[in-house]
Amino acid sequence: MKIDLFDYYLPKYLIAQEQVKPRDHSKLLVMDKITGELQDAHFYDILNFLDSNDVLVLNETKVFPSRLYGRKLTGAKVEVFLAKKINADSWECLVGGRALKIGDKIYFDKKLIGEIISDQGKIKKVKFNFAGDDFLKIVERIGHTPLPPYIKTEDSAHIKKDYQTVFAKTTGSVAAPTAGLHFTPALLKKIEKAGIKILQVTLHVGLGTFAPVEVEDITQHKIHSEWASIDKATAQKLNQYKKAGKKIVAVGTTAARSLEAFSARAGSASGGSDTYILESGEKWVNIYIYPGVKFKFVDSLITNFHLPKSSLLFMVSALAGRENILKAYQHAVKNSYRFFSFGDAMLIKDLK
Repeated sequence: MKIDLFDYYLPKYLIAQEQVKPRDHSKLLVMDKITGELQDAHFYDILNFLDSNDVLVLNETKVFPSRLYGRKLTGAKVEVFLAKKINADSWECLVGGRALKIGDKIYFDKKLIGEIISDQGKIKKVKFNFAGDDFLKIVERIGHTPLPPYIKTEDSAHIKKDYQTVFAKTTGSVAAPTAGLHFTPALLKKIEKAGIKILQVTLHVGLGTFAPVEVEDITQHKIHSEWASIDKATAQKLNQYKKAGKKIVAVGTTAARSLEAFSARAGSASGGSDTYILESGEKWVNIYIYPGVKFKFVDSLITNFHLPKSSLLFMVSALAGRENILKAYQHAVKNSYRFFSFGDAMLIKDLK
């Protein structure tokens, strides 16, 4: 399947540079995933399209300020982007600045020092002189918000807050699960009051979420791995709801990847189709979903608008069909929806 099939025109002015206030006043494009029919709404209208037969699944990961600025012993500036935790004191990092080699040290504020211990080109392994919670406490004080490259807004206290869901809990992501940014505490209370169950899983979003697809045939793309966790009680509840016929609505592609990665074949239904149950546990997941790959556990998806030719665009196309998705994106462009991390939202659901 050729990557050019997933391209679309997007004017630069539609790339959102900051969050709409209040959060739930962003636009919401609602798509019937069967017919492709579209409806324009606002996110605070989402209860018009959900009911007590739906179950929302959120990703409660918390973004940490993983972009660090330091210096070499010579005084030369160095930028270090923490990409993936290896162990308590070592991380895979993107390192920018003058050439660094194994053994070189980088000096940061708060007496933090990093040493290059492995060099794999763009990615270097860095060992720090602090570990675990002590390391994260320092990073929280000196780090900068890991905004994606298409957001040019300067980092600040309010940007750091905006680039975090109101339900974030477990620190570990270098990018926000952006579909969750649209929820406010008040809206979540309204959803629960309407009888809609809300459960949480964890997937720590990695730097690979920004990685471009560099192959012509999308089936040959190698997806990045991310750490995910679903506890036993959550898995049991979701299995009960699924068995009872409720519809699972993943809030964001990260929640969807978690659910699909932990799904296991349970048997065959009376009609001959496979049935799946959700397992619990924690593991590194690298599930890759593109048109032709069927969703096992997720029925519906709340998501933002994704980059052209990206693996996330492939994923939503697998749920609703490539032609339906591209028509929806054309509609969004025509109607001045805001795109990407701080942009507007889309609900993909069987509305019958």
